[in-house]
Amino acid sequence: MANADNAGLDGLITSPLSRRGFVMTSLISGLTVATTRVEAQVIHTDATGIEAGEVKIPAADGPMPAYRAVPEGAGPFPIVLVVEEIFGVHDYIKDICRRLAKAGYCAVAPELYARQGDLSTMTDPKIIIRDVISKTPDAQWIGDLDATAAWAASAAKGDPARLGVMGWCRGGRAAWLYAAHRRDLKAAVAWYGPIRGERTDIQPRTAGDVAAEIHAPLLALYGGADTGIPPASVEEARDKAKQAGKTVELVIYPDAPHGFHADYRPSYRKEPAEDGWNRALAFLKAHGVG
Repeated sequence: MANADNAGLDGLITSPLSRRGFVMTSLISGLTVATTRVEAQVIHTDATGIEAGEVKIPAADGPMPAYRAVPEGAGPFPIVLVVEEIFGVHDYIKDICRRLAKAGYCAVAPELYARQGDLSTMTDPKIIIRDVISKTPDAQWIGDLDATAAWAASAAKGDPARLGVMGWCRGGRAAWLYAAHRRDLKAAVAWYGPIRGERTDIQPRTAGDVAAEIHAPLLALYGGADTGIPPASVEEARDKAKQAGKTVELVIYPDAPHGFHADYRPSYRKEPAEDGWNRALAFLKAHGVG
């Protein structure tokens, strides 16, 4: 298993990680408080025909809170690791897990920032980025995703031979990096994940840096009106991957802003969100996660 030998972590681990207890011991109830308004078009997916709820995943330094949704029945079902935005595993991320379960997946969203801060109480995105996101080592959340995949296979009716990852915003960056880490990953989907960014000792590489090293085909879904992620940077990463013989399918929605899939925010755009979702499901199945 990847978490046994740190396969693909070269360049991400720079020093032994100090372990700390979890600040968040349970998930956010409701939607994130770090948004000024909630839109009326919020999607709610019921739990009919699936099993869904909060779980605890054994991590290196204690039980990590997570949300899991899986179809009823014996399984095993293909696994999709769901990687949150910067706002925590709140109702939007939980609903995505239920949507995936309805499509036949064992979907698990771990709270990857549970050690660094209590996102249920934080209202300012700038403070979240400064105090939580920038202080979360890449090697830490990569190890947590490995632990989540192992747990899904052993305790949640997941099939480890059909493993995928899907992430939004900062989680989109994670999808790129995890695809460069996990050699047995079948497919990755990045929703408007940053390609560039500051490099630090604990976050030493960007998504663009690892584009040529991905082990799995990757679907990149981006907005042409995203003021923080220039389309040219994503095209550069795609071309870098293709030159290395990797598979990256890039879709840029010309008029879509950042966060166009986030139905609870004003950035939501129904048509690209639905088209991207259908493309994501088709991509997973086409590459062995289905």
